[in-house]
Amino acid sequence: MQVSSLNEVKIYSLSAGRSLPEWLSDRKKRALQKKDVDIRRRIELIQDFEMPTVSTKIKVSRDGQYVMAVVVTFEILSDDYSKIVFLQCDRFVEFHSQHGHYYRTRIPKFGRDFSYHYPSCDLYFVGASSEVYRLNLEQGRFLNSLQTDASESNVCDINPVHFLFAMGTAEGKVECWDPRTRNRVGLLDCALSSVTADTEIDGLPSISALKFDGALNMAVGTSTGQVLLYDLRSSNPLIVKDHHYGLPIKSVQFQRQLDLIISADSRIIKMWNKDTGKIFTSMEPEYDINDVCLYPNSGMLMTANEAPKMNIYYIPVLGPAPKWCSFLDNLTEELEENPESTVYDDYKFVTRKDLENLGLSHLIGSSLLRAYMHGFFMDIRLYHKAKMMANPFAYEEYRREKIRQKIEETRAQRVQLKKLPKVNKELALKLIEEEGEEQQVTRKRKQKNLPSLLKDDRFKVMFENPDYQVDEQSEEFRLLNPLVSKISEKRKRKLKMLEELEAQEQEEEEEAEGKASDAESSESSDDEKGWVEEVRKQRKLLRQEEKVKRQERFKEDQQTLLKPHFFEIKEGEEFRSFKDSVKKQKLMKKTLEDRLKLEEKLGTLNVSDTTVGSKQATFKLKKSEQQKKQQEAEKQHRQERKTLRRSATHLKSKRGRGRLFH
Repeated sequence: MQVSSLNEVKIYSLSAGRSLPEWLSDRKKRALQKKDVDIRRRIELIQDFEMPTVSTKIKVSRDGQYVMAVVVTFEILSDDYSKIVFLQCDRFVEFHSQHGHYYRTRIPKFGRDFSYHYPSCDLYFVGASSEVYRLNLEQGRFLNSLQTDASESNVCDINPVHFLFAMGTAEGKVECWDPRTRNRVGLLDCALSSVTADTEIDGLPSISALKFDGALNMAVGTSTGQVLLYDLRSSNPLIVKDHHYGLPIKSVQFQRQLDLIISADSRIIKMWNKDTGKIFTSMEPEYDINDVCLYPNSGMLMTANEAPKMNIYYIPVLGPAPKWCSFLDNLTEELEENPESTVYDDYKFVTRKDLENLGLSHLIGSSLLRAYMHGFFMDIRLYHKAKMMANPFAYEEYRREKIRQKIEETRAQRVQLKKLPKVNKELALKLIEEEGEEQQVTRKRKQKNLPSLLKDDRFKVMFENPDYQVDEQSEEFRLLNPLVSKISEKRKRKLKMLEELEAQEQEEEEEAEGKASDAESSESSDDEKGWVEEVRKQRKLLRQEEKVKRQERFKEDQQTLLKPHFFEIKEGEEFRSFKDSVKKQKLMKKTLEDRLKLEEKLGTLNVSDTTVGSKQATFKLKKSEQQKKQQEAEKQHRQERKTLRRSATHLKSKRGRGRLFH
């Protein structure tokens, strides 16, 4: 039993443990069992849990009593093994009952996946065709196929709540069909949604895995290594998770107790939270993965591999052990997490390149080399002899390595240099110096040390983000810190000394002679007179810099081309010249008394004394040009009326002389 841990999650491998090589003799096996206690306590949880060939699909029956694995895919129709449907690689579909083979039929095109629709007893087959074949098990015949827009389909699944049928296509889309009306009710473009700013793909992502969770959630895996979590009410994914291997997603499963999604490609199994996308844990099996299966209501996980052997993992945080192996809960508590040594201690694994370097490539095919994966196993004694002959200077390398270890031990006894941050190094050095002084004072007074700002998370960004770099050339900094020039020079010298010591330790193999840490102790701080002179010097420098900046701005203004600006005149006003606007601006700057005198001279203001001793001012409002034109037109109209008006004195009554006629 092998134990690994990631993010404080223990993972117990119950099948990928310390297995003995098959080519070892019985005598050697017995000797290893006597010598190694771990081999004696090795657990074979399921006897002969292997396949004669590669397995691509693995499932557990609903009653939890049977584990099955096949080459293409299959579906368990009952709670146990009494009703099973197998999809084979030669287009045949086989039905098995409890006694064995029951019936066999054939579909028109090669199939890749299928699902069972319980309300109608229909089997939906998808594969190398644009059609979805339907086989009704109650009537025992094929029904009309579903015609899709896809050229080929890879996977399919049926929602366990509302029985929506979904299929993943080679074009990277998911088509959703309603089995009641046999019409398509939705289309998701997962290929487009899987491409984000951090995603690197080599081709069009196709759908390689599909799984429903409840009534609304659906997880989709692509051939380029992305996993998308959808809410069926939206066409945009909630989370896009990348495996960063560029390998097709082989399986997607949901773990409801901890709200986890378990996704697997051929190299790694990842478990991540479906709400936040944060990685919970991950594991890399020893064989390439084809499928992942969760044992119902437990923390056991099984994998079908690109090898005859299948893996079993037990993760206690996911749930308890199954009833048939409840002893695992007590056993895992006693196991330690220390890494175990390999069982092949007497053998050395070498590749073809290693054999060429040792001059042993001619031994390939002999009994001295045992082929294994991408290399060979050879006796460790033969390996050491061959290495000694191929590299006669191995003793010199051993001697240099020992000398280097001694140097590292002596370096550890020195005063360790504190590594300064990349941002605000001088400020960090100042805080370190002040911290050392405060520690001396607190030791004398027997007080508690205050926490350092460098170790405080609240100020961590100030020494990491370049945006917080102190600008020592700014006016405020130079005026508020008149002695910063000399102090910064001392710190710069110390920083340079620290950098030289660090570089010297990395390059040299022998012990370097360090400089005295109190080299600057002989320098004393300036007095008050020096402080005033430094302030004056800084002010003078600032004035000179400001003068240079003004000159540069003036040169830039001369070089710039002036563009015409257009202004809009208010309605009812006429433009005369720019002098009027200049006069108005000058008039607005004058006091009220000066403006009154000017208005009195122009005749627009009349100031007179009253009887009670106060003054009365009468203003003549300036009329606009439009008002003047209107008044002039009215005046001209009145004059025209006067010229056209006729007298009515001749109209008098005969009876009443002197009266007007009414």
